[in-house]
Amino acid sequence: MGRDRSAAEQQIADLLHTARKSLRLSVAFLSRLDGTTQTLEVVDTSVPFLFQEGYQQRQEVTLCQAVLDKKVPQVMPNLKDFPEAMKLPAARMPRLRSYVSVPVTLSDGSLYGTFCAAGLTTDKDLSQRDKALMDVLASAAAVIIEPEVRSQERREEISGRLDPLMAAGGPTVVLQPIVSLATGERVGTEALSRFPGDWGMAPDVCFAEAHSIGAGHRLEVLALERAAALLDRVDGYVSMNVSPATLLTRECGELLARLPLDRILLELSEHDQVADYPALLAALAPLRAAGLRLAIDDVGAGFSSLRHIVVTSPDVIKVDRSIVAGLDSDPVLTKLVGSLVEFAHGCDVQVVAEGVETAAEHAVLCGLGVDYGQGWYHGRPGPPEALEVRAAPAIPAPRRPLATAVEV
Repeated sequence: MGRDRSAAEQQIADLLHTARKSLRLSVAFLSRLDGTTQTLEVVDTSVPFLFQEGYQQRQEVTLCQAVLDKKVPQVMPNLKDFPEAMKLPAARMPRLRSYVSVPVTLSDGSLYGTFCAAGLTTDKDLSQRDKALMDVLASAAAVIIEPEVRSQERREEISGRLDPLMAAGGPTVVLQPIVSLATGERVGTEALSRFPGDWGMAPDVCFAEAHSIGAGHRLEVLALERAAALLDRVDGYVSMNVSPATLLTRECGELLARLPLDRILLELSEHDQVADYPALLAALAPLRAAGLRLAIDDVGAGFSSLRHIVVTSPDVIKVDRSIVAGLDSDPVLTKLVGSLVEFAHGCDVQVVAEGVETAAEHAVLCGLGVDYGQGWYHGRPGPPEALEVRAAPAIPAPRRPLATAVEV
C-alpha cells in the first residue's frame, strides 16, 4: 500500500484479506468516520489504483453513512436495485455494484467506523450469511483498534491540559524552607512545582503524563526557568531537580549555560533510571567545573540511589520522606537513616531529610547527625515574599553547601 503498517494495522489488513477472499469481492476496507469525513484507514484490494489507504471523502455522501442512516440495507448484491445507493458517488466512481457494510463499535458503544467489502460487479450470492462473517471480523477489528483509540484519547486529554499551561510559561512555583537542624536557621528553600488544583494530581504525576506524550522535557525546562527566575528573590543556592534524560537535552544545556552555576545545586531524581551514565557524566563535567553542585534526590525511595551516588559522586543526598516519616518510633527506619548519614559523611556528602513533620522526627534526625531538614515542621510551601529572610549560617568546608531546590 506504499507505506509501512503498524502491527495493529497489519492485523486489520489480515482480517480484511479474509473478508475479501471469503466473499470473493474486489476490495475490503476499514473506514474511520469522524462525523464529517470518511477515511480509508486500511485497505485490502485487487485493484489498488482504485482504492488507496488515506483516501477521504465527505461522510454524508458515502455508502457507509447511507447504511448507518438506514437509507439502504447493509447487504446489497446489486446497487442498481437501490435508488438511494445509485445517487451516491461510489455508484459512479469507482462504480461499485455489490456492497456489504457493518459498523465497528468500541466497548463503550461508540462508533469508530465501518468494516466493508465491495465488488465492481453484481453478486447475487451476497447474503446475510456474509454479513454475519463481516460482523465477526468487525468485532475482532474493534478489539485491535480500541487500545490505540484510548491511548490517543488520553494523549489528547493530557495535551489539552498541558498545552495552555506551557504556553503560559509552565507550572507555578512555591518555596519551602530548608533549615539547619543544628541551629533551626533557614539555609535555603526548595522550589516546588504546582499545577492547577482541579487537575487533582501530584506534580510527579503531571510530569510523568507530560513525558508520556513527548512533552516532558519541555515541561521540565519550563519549570527550571521558573525556578531560575527566583534566584534574585531568595538568598543562598537554588537546587533544580531535573530528570537525567532532560539534562541531556539541548534546551536544558542552553538554560543552565545562562545561569550562575555557583549558585545552583542540581538534583537528579533517584526514581529515574540512567540509560547512559558516560553521557550523563560528560554533560555534568563542564557544569560542575564551572561551580554547579550535584544532589541525588529521593534517596531510599527507589532502585537507583546507590548506583547514582557511586557513579556521580554527588555533593548532597536528600533522604526521601518515606523513610523520614515516623522514624522516631521505628527503629528500623532510624537505623537506615543513620546508615545513610554515616555513608554520606564518610564520602564528604551532606544530608538533607525531606518531609520532617514533627518535633520528635526533628530531634531524632539531629541525633543521627543529619545536616539539614525540610517539611511542614520547619515551614509550609508558599510564595517567596512569605519567607523570613535570614542570613545563612556558615556551612563547613563548602564542597557540599546546601541550597534551594526546584521539584520537577
